[in-house]
Amino acid sequence: MTDYSDDHFRQILEATRVIALVGFSGNPDRASHGVARYLVEHGYRVIPVNPGLAGQTFLGETVVADLAAIPKDAGVDMLDVFRASDHVPPIVETAIAELPDLKTVWLQIGVVSEAARQLSADHGLAFVEDHCPKIEHRRLLA
Repeated sequence: MTDYSDDHFRQILEATRVIALVGFSGNPDRASHGVARYLVEHGYRVIPVNPGLAGQTFLGETVVADLAAIPKDAGVDMLDVFRASDHVPPIVETAIAELPDLKTVWLQIGVVSEAARQLSADHGLAFVEDHCPKIEHRRLLA
């Protein structure tokens, strides 16, 4: 597990307002669903991304098929990824291309990617891997 300071987490979580959550599940028993719900309940706007659920609604947000379907003016400042590690680099590349307000790339527990870390660094983005924003928010800010 990569070590990050509490200040690193706190700065990201306090500055973030809109999160694109890739790998959202409509199943309430899945981690991505619970994390999305928690983040919405704590004041974040979460835009769920899942091609199989596109057009459905979750907590007032329409699920989109992919990152390119998110309006450029949505203000997405964090990408939160619930996908296998080997799928991450193209997701991050797309996020960088499609989300002009992106400031943070966050990979969930068990998701790690040296390529995503390097892409984030190359574009001046904050980066977290192998951690959960729900867990860190609850630990530091709730």
